[in-house]
Amino acid sequence: MKTFPKPFINDVTLRDGNQSLRRPWNIQEKKEIFQKLVELGVNGAEVGFASSGEMDFQACSEIAKMSPPGVRVSSLSRAVEKEIEISYRAISHAPEPCIHIVYPISEFAIHNVLKISHSEVLANIKNAIRFARKLSNPKTSIQFSGEHFGDCGESMDFAKEAFDAAIQEGADIINLPNTVERTRPFLFVKMVSEISEEFRDRARISVHTHNDLGMATACTVESFFAGAEQLEVTLNGIGERAGNTNLFEVVTALFLSGIKLDIHMDKIYPISKYIEQISEIKLSAKAPLVGEEVFSHRSGIHQDGVIKTSSLSRNLYGAIDPETIGRRRGHRLEFTNQSGSHMIRHILKNLGHDLSDSESRDLLNVFKNESDRVKTSLDEEIVLQKYLSIRSEAGK
Repeated sequence: MKTFPKPFINDVTLRDGNQSLRRPWNIQEKKEIFQKLVELGVNGAEVGFASSGEMDFQACSEIAKMSPPGVRVSSLSRAVEKEIEISYRAISHAPEPCIHIVYPISEFAIHNVLKISHSEVLANIKNAIRFARKLSNPKTSIQFSGEHFGDCGESMDFAKEAFDAAIQEGADIINLPNTVERTRPFLFVKMVSEISEEFRDRARISVHTHNDLGMATACTVESFFAGAEQLEVTLNGIGERAGNTNLFEVVTALFLSGIKLDIHMDKIYPISKYIEQISEIKLSAKAPLVGEEVFSHRSGIHQDGVIKTSSLSRNLYGAIDPETIGRRRGHRLEFTNQSGSHMIRHILKNLGHDLSDSESRDLLNVFKNESDRVKTSLDEEIVLQKYLSIRSEAGK
């Protein structure tokens, strides 16, 4: 059986997530979020774009100073010497600093945005990485991102030249961004596998995927099994446009696949709710894992399956035990006109009233009609009150 290395979870909420907000975070808020990331157990955090302004520089610098050993801290910059120098000054205080340099490598971007030759692209990449390596101390990592790698399906030879050039000059992390998601997951993962085969002995392979088509989690998880050791993610998936890969979804998928992680899984739900509040981006009720509705069951068939497997390690209708990710309430069962008689019996038994199957069946239409009347689901208190009312009427 093939074994896989422990993934390096690199969170980019404080840079990619923050730059997408209507109200970007201030320094104190960034520091608080970084502390949450440390509590969660991430391996690395990109904490800003230090050269973008004085506030971001100050935030990167203060976070670098408070970062503990074992958490790599990085700042993004373009392939511009002044920006690289500012990034390094900001994060050099960290025990494990990383300079992250991004430069376009897709044919579309080169032709329409850079408007320079391939040789000039390679020269610019080499010069930037060489400068970063010369500037920094030996403990500093240098990450090179080939922007719009996801668009390089028909120009993989040049993409490899670009990554080879970066590695030659001292880059030790090669990041493969799906900068705009428009490629099928299968094709993107195939590209990741090809780059991994070529360079995994010379650099750590990383992926950074966006969620424009809603497939970022799939792309990232499968990229790990295709050779990407570093996975770039954000809390609640916040980021440009439709967002970035969601950290919580990725680590849970890996956890369920038997992959060892440094992440404290029980921190997922409370930190997700914290980020919902501080980002001012409300979670969908159906958001995977953390949405208010995702552990609610109202269909009779589903409720029966949940009840019968509630004491087992795997629930018939639950991807994961809610308590594993810090949801103390667990599965929520509510009666609606879609529920069955076994649900009536289950609720009332928990409240001290043990009904027979026939008694439960006799009450089914009464409770269905009540749910229709109030136009919502019936919680335990309403079911109990209705049952006691029926008993009282019958006893007269």
